[in-house]
Amino acid sequence: MAVTPMQLKISDNEYRLRCERLIAHLHANALDGVVLFDSDYIRYYTGFTFIPTERPMAFILNKRGSTALFVPRLELEHAGANALVDEVDHYLEYPDDPHPMLVLAKTLERLGMTGRRLGVDSDGYPWILGYRGPLLSDVAAATVQPIRDFIEDEMMVKSAAEVALLRESCRWANLAHTLLQRYTVVGATETEVSQRASNEATRAMLDAIGPVYRGQNAFTEGAMAGYRGQIGRNAAIPHALANNITFQTGDVLVTGATAPVWGYVSELERTMVIGQPSDEQRRFFDHMLALQDTAFEALKPGEPCAEVDRAVRAYYEQHDLMPYWKHHVGHAIGMRYHEGPFLDRGDHTIIRPGMVFTIEPGLYVPGLGGFRHSDTVLVTDDGIELLTYYPRDLASLTLPG
Repeated sequence: MAVTPMQLKISDNEYRLRCERLIAHLHANALDGVVLFDSDYIRYYTGFTFIPTERPMAFILNKRGSTALFVPRLELEHAGANALVDEVDHYLEYPDDPHPMLVLAKTLERLGMTGRRLGVDSDGYPWILGYRGPLLSDVAAATVQPIRDFIEDEMMVKSAAEVALLRESCRWANLAHTLLQRYTVVGATETEVSQRASNEATRAMLDAIGPVYRGQNAFTEGAMAGYRGQIGRNAAIPHALANNITFQTGDVLVTGATAPVWGYVSELERTMVIGQPSDEQRRFFDHMLALQDTAFEALKPGEPCAEVDRAVRAYYEQHDLMPYWKHHVGHAIGMRYHEGPFLDRGDHTIIRPGMVFTIEPGLYVPGLGGFRHSDTVLVTDDGIELLTYYPRDLASLTLPG
């Protein structure tokens, strides 16, 4: 009997199917090819993960189905070994002479894409990290049509393989958070606790699935959990920054944990309290739980994203909590920490099975702290499934003072 080894990645066939849908979009819109510069889009269609810099990189696909990756010399071997494309073309360096965009024009000419109608994510390489250069439409004498909406719509609904990677991410985020809670004690600092929990969770993950694991993430090497400075009064700042704060009795803590698995990330956040919670801490914690439950109930296939946010905001208004509101209910997640669509009253995208969202309505009380859980949730045919499974109740999240 043949034995199939465990695979924890997106298959080559799935990448090919993504490209086939992109080719169909080209034909349906009378386009002769596609040029994509966004690093996440390149990864979505080729499986190649890299750190974007001022050096232009591009994925190229013509309407006949020929694919190429355009990279600087320093990425040539890296791309050749990891990108699922027909060929890898390169230039020497940026800015160099000739400019990389002029070299790209030669690649496009060889693929029959100059002087044509091209789908693009942007008309030229984005001006990041000091990059400057000409427009793609100028160097290729092409008419360009934005196709970001099509690509984002494709990325919204996750395949079974993508969901499997997100489940694995949730598993190791759960371990990292367990260790974070275990090591958080009065007198310790957020830096030592976060690093200890993250390092130990990563080592355990590599011991368990190392042979089939790749992080494919530019920000972290493995499982991670921390506080990002949301400790005590600073917890009332939704996007604070880590500041080596020392834990004290009475602190409200807002956590965060994730683990990149072949480029896919989940989100797990919890509110914890050090010592016996005060009446005010309990009151806001209970409201936070009710807000999240309201969102869970409103998140249904066939409904607009806006309806989830409206239902949650109605709870804020009913209980006079709007002074403590600072952001919408959540966002999609997958290859990026934040993806569209967004659970916001301004987003009318219809919720579909296979979408994955974070559910994270928060309350931010000056002088007291912040209260926010975040769970990663899969939309199913008849409702939702919580992919994260860490305890949510206050008793489980109260630490010794």
